[in-house]
Amino acid sequence: MTLRDKTQVVAKVGAPSAKLSLEGWMLRTLKERSALPVPAVVHSADDLLVIEMLPSGASIDRNVEQHAAELIAALHEVTAPTFGLERDTLIGGLHQPNPQSKSWLAFFRDQRLLFMAGDAERAGRLPAGVRNRIEGLCARLGEWIEEPAQPSLIHGDLWSGNVLASSGRISGFIDPAIYYADPEIELAFTTLFGTFGDAFFRRYGELRPLRAGFFEERRDLYNLYPLLVHVRLFGGGYVGQVEAILHKFGC
Repeated sequence: MTLRDKTQVVAKVGAPSAKLSLEGWMLRTLKERSALPVPAVVHSADDLLVIEMLPSGASIDRNVEQHAAELIAALHEVTAPTFGLERDTLIGGLHQPNPQSKSWLAFFRDQRLLFMAGDAERAGRLPAGVRNRIEGLCARLGEWIEEPAQPSLIHGDLWSGNVLASSGRISGFIDPAIYYADPEIELAFTTLFGTFGDAFFRRYGELRPLRAGFFEERRDLYNLYPLLVHVRLFGGGYVGQVEAILHKFGC
């Protein structure tokens, strides 16, 4: 779509329940608080979001991954006193609670794993027995997860469909699900569906070294959250992926 002033935009339309105004708020917040390239918001309402059209169409190659690592590392340098956010957000159209907390472990346990597992069970997508196993894992999270140095701002939904690239560079990120978190939860999600690979992690590690145990343990623990989001939305084989992680950790 092209406006009268020749600006090219993209319009996203939904029912008022889609809360597209919240997506607009998240994009504006990223632009205000960070240097992450995101589209400018032209119009924002619950049923209509109009945003700037950014160049896209290029594949995510080595150069794009390295550029993405630099941008995401810079985003993770944006910090706050508490985990969560001043308002709740959305992920995949689902409610994402963000009560501000001094404890990352408590936030991740209660507002991510237990919240989404309960929502998925109520929707009939997650068996009660699996939810009970998740509760058992949550009681032991302190065995593998330590409190990070400080809360970092994250995009929150970094799969390849939300990454725009052009001419060997990142042109923008769309559809955020922002909050302040342990940045490792963002890094873990990029591996779940193959968004980024070795080139990304090598460059990111040069800028923000990863703590020992991320790939061996914490990556899987953190990916339980997006997997539970997918269980809530789609059910099916995602339940099996959740169960495989639970089995890995003896739950």
